[in-house]
Amino acid sequence: MTDLPQPPLLLITDRHQAVRPLHEIAEAAFSAGCRWLSIREKDLPASDLQALVADLMVVGERYGARIGLHGTADQARALGVGAVHLASGSDVTAARRTMGPEALVGISIHSADDAAEVDPLLADYAVIGPAFVTRSKPGYGPALETAGIAAAARRSRVPLLAVGGIDMNNAAGMFPAGAAGICVMGGIMRAPDPARDIGCLVTAIGGQRGR
Repeated sequence: MTDLPQPPLLLITDRHQAVRPLHEIAEAAFSAGCRWLSIREKDLPASDLQALVADLMVVGERYGARIGLHGTADQARALGVGAVHLASGSDVTAARRTMGPEALVGISIHSADDAAEVDPLLADYAVIGPAFVTRSKPGYGPALETAGIAAAARRSRVPLLAVGGIDMNNAAGMFPAGAAGICVMGGIMRAPDPARDIGCLVTAIGGQRGR
C-alpha cells in the first residue's frame, strides 16, 4: 500500500471554475503546504491534457508534490503520472495491474456500503462524498454530513478522504469522524487567494492530527 501524501489534502482541478490559470493555482496551493493534486479535466482534448499534465508536473516537482489524474489507469500511465483516481464502479484490479505496485490508486465512493467493498490490497484510499452540499457537483445524492462520513469510516479498510463542500469551517470536523484526509476543488478554484485558503486548511489538518 502506498502512503498518502502529507498533509492528506487533495486538491482537484476544474478549469471551468478556475478564476486563474491552473498552474498559478497549483503554485499557490503548493507554496501554502499542499503536496497532492489530481487533474480532473475529463473533457479536455488529449493533446491539451498532455500539455497541462506536463505543465503541472513541472510546478509539482519544485515542491515535491504528487501529481495524479482523475481518469483511467491507461490514461495516467500514458501521461507519465504515478497516481490515478478512478470513477465510482471502476475496475480497481485492472488499474492496479496497469499502474504497478508503487503507484497511488484511489477510487470514488458514495456510501458506507461502497466503503466496505474497497479492497486494501488494490486501492490506497477512497474519496467519499458529497460530505456537504456543494456547488461543484450537484446531483450526486444527499449530503452525507459528519454522521455519514463516520459510518463509512467504521466500515472502510482503506483511508477515506471526504469531498464535497469542504471548507475552512468544516474541514477539521472530518477527522474526528474518521476521515484520513480531505479533498477540495471548487472553493479553491474560485478563491481570490487560494494560498490563504489552502494555508488555513493545512493548519486545520495539522491541528487535528496533532491531537
